[in-house]
Amino acid sequence: MPSCRPPSSRRLLPWFVLLLLAPAQTTPARAGTLPPIAAPHGLVACDHHLAAAVGAQVLRDGGNAVDAAVATALALAVVYPQAGNLGGGGFLLYHDAQGRAASYDFRETAPAAAHERMFLDERGAVRDTSNHRGPLSVGVPGTVAGLWLAHQRHGSRPWAELVQPAVVLARNGFAFSQGMRDWCDWLATTTDTLHAATRDAFLADGVRALRPGETLCQPELAATLARIRDGGAAGFYEGETARLLAAFMHGHGGLVTEADLAAYRAVEREPVRGTYRGHEIVSMGPPSSGGIALITMLNQLEGDDLAALGHNSTPYLHLLTEAMRRAYADRARFLGDPDANPDLPLAMLLSKERAARLRATILPDAASPSDSSAFAGAWLPAESEQTTHLSVVDAAGGAVALTYTLEESYGSTLMAPGTGFLLNNEMGDFNAVPGRTDRRGAVGTSPNLVRPGARMLSSMTPVIVARGGVPVLVVGSPGGRTIINSVLQVVLNVVDFGMDIRQAVEAPRFHHQWLPDVTQFEAQGFPPEVRRDYQAMGHAVKRRPPQGIVMGIVVDPQTGRRLGAADSRSFDGGVDGY
Repeated sequence: MPSCRPPSSRRLLPWFVLLLLAPAQTTPARAGTLPPIAAPHGLVACDHHLAAAVGAQVLRDGGNAVDAAVATALALAVVYPQAGNLGGGGFLLYHDAQGRAASYDFRETAPAAAHERMFLDERGAVRDTSNHRGPLSVGVPGTVAGLWLAHQRHGSRPWAELVQPAVVLARNGFAFSQGMRDWCDWLATTTDTLHAATRDAFLADGVRALRPGETLCQPELAATLARIRDGGAAGFYEGETARLLAAFMHGHGGLVTEADLAAYRAVEREPVRGTYRGHEIVSMGPPSSGGIALITMLNQLEGDDLAALGHNSTPYLHLLTEAMRRAYADRARFLGDPDANPDLPLAMLLSKERAARLRATILPDAASPSDSSAFAGAWLPAESEQTTHLSVVDAAGGAVALTYTLEESYGSTLMAPGTGFLLNNEMGDFNAVPGRTDRRGAVGTSPNLVRPGARMLSSMTPVIVARGGVPVLVVGSPGGRTIINSVLQVVLNVVDFGMDIRQAVEAPRFHHQWLPDVTQFEAQGFPPEVRRDYQAMGHAVKRRPPQGIVMGIVVDPQTGRRLGAADSRSFDGGVDGY
């Protein structure tokens, strides 16, 4: 790690003085019954408090929600390399206060040389986890193109002004976090040439993990960001950055070329829309499965008085599980890249009529079997839970929900020398073995097979809930396939149970995804008698680690104040505003 000067020290005022001076301040995520962070004008919630501060400053300077989201996302690429990224992709959902909404798909794409059998050996089996490990797992990155396109359509501040804070963070450094220590300890054990640039970027002298509080400087990342600052999207997809990335891929058996990078385009898509108890639900459509699955579940649940059942009671958990089961079965059967699958039955999947038919198959006191003919389709392999989400509301009432990822934590863990950013391993989100679907974890259904230029299916679920065309809740989460269910439960916590956003985010969560036919409960928060009664209904149960890291903002309809919470499941998360 090249040496750099440490961040300047400042004399800190007492906490009670800071509280009096500002209605909202950069605050690490905290659990318990503390109230949400409040601000009268604008608010940012994300996975690192330094990035939240960057976005909040953009809002103070007169920027809108898209401006703040761009600056926050680029800052996260510096301070939260687990998932914040230049080398990955994701989705941005925008909603203004006049009822207009737009969504931007910057999911990674398969390189032109990719094909549906690219990961298989001569026996037709996946070769050495090549779809998740190594250069073949890298898709064409989309993040920079997506942020650039959203800014071109909706931004109000100069692009260079939004990128500059990330350049400064990378060049001058920031305090290394304990949240990165385990991965850096692992990185220090590697000796292969593939990880040489990664070691140089994140380890002290390329050898040892930094200690928490030491300064991490990333000069090569700063140079890459400066090219993006000065050249926009072309500063990433053409010229020096593209050359360095493509040379690394070519030298190590990867498929991404300079031509792939030059050809990449982010896409503006029509958001998917639904309604729930007088609220408008706006989310991302394919290649994200999240919005459709969320609306499918809400449509099924709307016919029941959930509040009367009791939050996280046995009947409530049973009903949600059955709605989840049916939505995830549809996800596996029907959804994929809309450009590669132009006949996706979206209207049918989103309809209240179909939801009513699904709801009619739910037994009130017994679990449905996921492997019955009613839900036949595909077995779902594991999907990485490492992603990140940020939520923004600006002074005019505009909102952004942005979820993006490298796939696994730190992505492929690979870095092209001279670039300073980690590459994704998103190619593993394609179905790897065409035509073979089995209960051991293979899935070969057609809509999500590898095709040149195709975008892999995702569970990311950025959501904006509105009343009368005005955003009132902005929410999203990481978590792989658990994302959809985490977001669902937070929406229900706010709408049906009247929780404030802190309570809604901190409440215990659970997950069922159709297959495997098992419900996963977070270890804390569910009474044992509730779990026993739930299991007696025929549901298989297991414990799981913390589920998701939700970043949420609510707009109080009476006062207009923005109220935000960063999930305490985040190590460095924060909320900031003015």
